[in-house]
Amino acid sequence: MVPFAEEKGRKAMSVVDYEKDGRIARVTLNRPEVMNAINDELPVELAAAVARADADPGVHVIVLSGRGPAFCAGYDLSFYAEGNGSGQATQEMPWDPIKDYSFMWANTQHFMALWRAMKPVVCKVQGFAVAGGSDIALCADMTIMGESAQIGYMPARVWGCPTTAMWVYRLGAERAKRMLFTGDRITGREAADMGLVLEAVPDEALDDRVEELAVRMASVPINQLAMQKMVINQAIEQTGMMQTQRLATLFDGITRHSPEGINFKTRAEAVGWKQAVTERDKGTWDWTANAELPRRNR
Repeated sequence: MVPFAEEKGRKAMSVVDYEKDGRIARVTLNRPEVMNAINDELPVELAAAVARADADPGVHVIVLSGRGPAFCAGYDLSFYAEGNGSGQATQEMPWDPIKDYSFMWANTQHFMALWRAMKPVVCKVQGFAVAGGSDIALCADMTIMGESAQIGYMPARVWGCPTTAMWVYRLGAERAKRMLFTGDRITGREAADMGLVLEAVPDEALDDRVEELAVRMASVPINQLAMQKMVINQAIEQTGMMQTQRLATLFDGITRHSPEGINFKTRAEAVGWKQAVTERDKGTWDWTANAELPRRNR
């Protein structure tokens, strides 16, 4: 597998790899040194790779994966939280909500390229698919996880709202609330039992199971696959998916510029994002008071 390059004269892709393997297109997130954390380029290159596969009359199925020990650990907080980011997602106050929305809505639409593709997309999750990484994984048509892999949206505790809003469409209201009110991570086995993902298999069987499913679907004509996907997706889209995603994307910007969101970013700049994330996920910091949470209230 080599980095995918667009047509002659276009910029070569560096953080997403593309390979055509018979009737299967393999799209691989390629930032293994940071567990494929999302930077400014990754969403753009992901959408371009999906578009290339979708336009190829020889491709029937897309397999999405992440190189290295994890599928995707979310947004690169060393860039967006600890540092100054791109100047769009983490703006100095006063905050421009439309500049923020434009940036995050573009990312949401790049992730949704997986959903909109005419061809089925199977996502393979090992290690972690958390925070923004769960946004990507849950936009696929089917997600298969290793049993010990973990998925969750921890920024629901502070500094985030999942912009693709796929939790509610996969889980229903009550289970989606259970996940987003706590920001908990769950294992692949728990995710499959809950109905969040299609299957969880022993970690050592993950590659073989994804391959088995992809090969099975690749024997179906492209037009048949496309028609089934369009009919099923339409049933979800008519509930108002785009409106829900617009609201979620607006709220995501608000969470990062609320008093608590600013406290989180300030804390990340002061002590490093790893410690700030640990305090967030363990529930040991009061982001409103911007002080350690009393032990009896944790």
